[in-house]
Amino acid sequence: MSVTKKEIVKFAPKGKDSFYDVVKLRVNDYFASNHISPYSDSSMYVKTAAMLSMYFVPYFVIVTGLAHSSILLFYGLWLLMGFGIVGIGCSIMHDSNHGAYTKSKAVNNFLGSLLNLLGGYSLNWKIQHNILHHTYTNIEGLDEDIDAGPVLRMSPDKPLLWFHKYQHLYAWAVYCIMNLYWITFKDYRLLNRYKKNNLLKKQNTTWLKAVVELSLLKVVYVVYILVLPVLFSHQPWYHVVGGFVVMHVVAGFSLACIFQPAHVVETSDFSSPTDERKMENNWAIHQVLNTADFAPNNKLVCWYIGGLNFQIEHHLFPQICHVHYPEVARIVAGVAKEFNVPYTVMPTFRGALLAHGKMLRKLGKSKKI
Repeated sequence: MSVTKKEIVKFAPKGKDSFYDVVKLRVNDYFASNHISPYSDSSMYVKTAAMLSMYFVPYFVIVTGLAHSSILLFYGLWLLMGFGIVGIGCSIMHDSNHGAYTKSKAVNNFLGSLLNLLGGYSLNWKIQHNILHHTYTNIEGLDEDIDAGPVLRMSPDKPLLWFHKYQHLYAWAVYCIMNLYWITFKDYRLLNRYKKNNLLKKQNTTWLKAVVELSLLKVVYVVYILVLPVLFSHQPWYHVVGGFVVMHVVAGFSLACIFQPAHVVETSDFSSPTDERKMENNWAIHQVLNTADFAPNNKLVCWYIGGLNFQIEHHLFPQICHVHYPEVARIVAGVAKEFNVPYTVMPTFRGALLAHGKMLRKLGKSKKI
């Protein structure tokens, strides 16, 4: 995917007293009238401690050799770290890199950089997610969250290949290796792409500086996540590597199952720009039409995945901490009804996964949907 200036699309004007104007007004009024900060609260601090513990406590047990007597315990700790990656990524890093965790830019940057300790690169994430995905949701060639290379077809505007008719079956295996690909090759590939597209300049950095920083971070990651366990866990190196793979398989599969059902489902609009690179709808309407909520009443899901099951609210208000999304969702749903804007909510997480699988099958069978 290569994005040039002439390829950037323009959304339609929002208009006076638009859906977005009204929903912003009511959400802002909710926080003002209830004297509530849109940032994190005490429950978020407890969650932060829990998510960090889910990753770093098992790591401490592994690297100190306390799990040397049980291979099942050893692998179980790596598995728990995989769920810790998901918890930190969805509940802490995500809000922080959107500037939603706290008013403090320094604290947000610090917590956002936790991604670097999980094998990723926060600079790339901000470009891919904050800029491209949140602006050009589900637009082929611009939204990198629906770009999995030729192996998966997640957009009707992507070329249909013969093997895509099986993608609803093999996609789940692909999701398992996505994190491993991300921490090894993808970050370098993204940096080269962002250099060509002049996106690094907007982050006040250069390609060389970013490559050096990324490489140093990768070295630190390999040393603490692989070398230290090999040296001190009292387990053979191949079990350490095996545990590492288990951790990232769990994380990759889980993250895909959280993010993909929010956008790649049958209700998604997937509208394309005209030849003049203009969109029919304004940005806010486009977000609602290409996003779906799921499992809004499942307290465990809401807690663990950082409110990302309220994906519509997150796309409209990424600067609000996710602990507020259940209340914000009631406001958004009400305004959407007033403006006759389709507002998709799938009642269960299982239903959302099934909807995603159905959409993959549909995209794999025909060029148009």
